[in-house]
Amino acid sequence: MNAVTLSDLTILNVEGLGKRFGGVTALEKIDFAVLRGKIVSIIGPNGAGKTTLFNCITGLYAPDEGSIYFDEQILLNRLYPFTITAKGVARTFQTIRLFKHMTALENVIVGAHVRTNLSLLDTLIPSRRFLVTEKKIRAHALRLLSFFGLAAKADELARNLSYGYQRRLEMARALASDPKLLLLDEPAAGMNPREKDELLETIRAIRANGVTVILIEHDMKVVMPVSDKVIVLDYGKKIAEGTPREIQSNSRVIEAYLGRGGHS
Repeated sequence: MNAVTLSDLTILNVEGLGKRFGGVTALEKIDFAVLRGKIVSIIGPNGAGKTTLFNCITGLYAPDEGSIYFDEQILLNRLYPFTITAKGVARTFQTIRLFKHMTALENVIVGAHVRTNLSLLDTLIPSRRFLVTEKKIRAHALRLLSFFGLAAKADELARNLSYGYQRRLEMARALASDPKLLLLDEPAAGMNPREKDELLETIRAIRANGVTVILIEHDMKVVMPVSDKVIVLDYGKKIAEGTPREIQSNSRVIEAYLGRGGHS
């Protein structure tokens, strides 16, 4: 039997990543690895480069330097976002981006279509394969709505849902593509304490279902209890990486981030 190597356990490997916007360096020589089945948080002050990093991983930005390898050395650099999603990477956004005039169920169904192999002809003249596929997608979407406590909201328009429910719906839509890696960009933003507690349980449940999670979050009450590892960015550079306990006691982190009101 072959021995398991670190590369076998690694789902994402970022090497020397750099991104510039004109004369502004948003990311500089970022290196880190994410192991399968872990929850990793990325923290740092506003403008530290956290969302830029997510945008590079998911294809919205092309890195200027470095490499991003996913799942058995798939190079993500310069792939289109929809291709990266099909490879197994899904995300949510800092600002909710739902289809507001579609129902909750329809939003999740849209997220699942990346996994279909239907042809244009199948869609224009509904074939048996089309009908079977659509039935499976609908059942999958309903299971996800139930998982997120949204089963009773399936037929409600997304715009009519409360803020907390919209956040859940966006996660459900992301998971509809059956990702191996889920990126959550400030999912606790705007949530009340009860909703944040529920979010923690949801993130743990997502991981328990075999999905690796990378989390951008400002609220340390969310980050510290749920994370296996925390990565800290400041001015586009990685200044620390370690367990939550190590990060909490890191003097450089306290000065650069936690000391600037990072506990709020």
